[in-house]
Amino acid sequence: MTADAIPTIYIVSDGRGDTCHQWLRAALVQFMGHPFDLVRWSEILTVAEVDRVVGEAARCGATIFFTMVGEDTRRAMVRRSQQLLVPAVDVLGPAFAALNDLFNSAPSRTPGLFYATERESLDRHAAIDYTLKHDDGQRPGGLDVADIVLVGVSRSSKSSTCFYLAYQGVKAANVPLVPDRPVPQQLLEIPRDKVVGLVMNVPRLVTLREARAANLGYDCTRGYSDRREVAREVRYANALMQQHGWRTVNASYLAIEEIAREVMRLAGR
Repeated sequence: MTADAIPTIYIVSDGRGDTCHQWLRAALVQFMGHPFDLVRWSEILTVAEVDRVVGEAARCGATIFFTMVGEDTRRAMVRRSQQLLVPAVDVLGPAFAALNDLFNSAPSRTPGLFYATERESLDRHAAIDYTLKHDDGQRPGGLDVADIVLVGVSRSSKSSTCFYLAYQGVKAANVPLVPDRPVPQQLLEIPRDKVVGLVMNVPRLVTLREARAANLGYDCTRGYSDRREVAREVRYANALMQQHGWRTVNASYLAIEEIAREVMRLAGR
């Protein structure tokens, strides 16, 4: 590797690799400003797969950080990396050794146990992170991996419902429907059973917008809370939902948890 080449780091695991990734992130913050390429190899379960990964690392001059609990694959990783002179760090090895001495018992060597025991928490964190990044039409390129996409006009409870769903481990995105603004093509390409429209009647929506305008110091006589403008937005959004066959929830007088329950029912979750 040349002096000015960007170093490559491999994360290798017989599970998802989340543990190794978090451990590595904690170390990398002490090296801020140094560029690197990160390659993640998950569910490496056989000796042949280990050989292939280490061979790739040798070719690109990568350093390997690995979390492998299977005895055969872990030994293969150590042996093969030594043969090919690839730097390899066994993230869990010292912990296994210390706990073996403490409990006088060998580990179970079952890949994926950590994710299985922490799945609910990990899924919730992943969903919240996703929803934060895909709120209010941000990053439409990622809509295809959403569990649910909510659409509707401004102040129809899209964001608050999405974050409620995210806390339940559901990857929820939302896209505003605004007259004279084109609908993202990515929204039209995802399965329509993933999309749920939130509708509100005009008087309720005007009330909510007037309250928000007052809180933010907006001029209530302007279009945001003007009844005719609100009615125009509602007609546009309702027509769009009908055109694309998106199922809807009338959120006019429902609490957020009630909206979320209806959304989940419509999405078959």
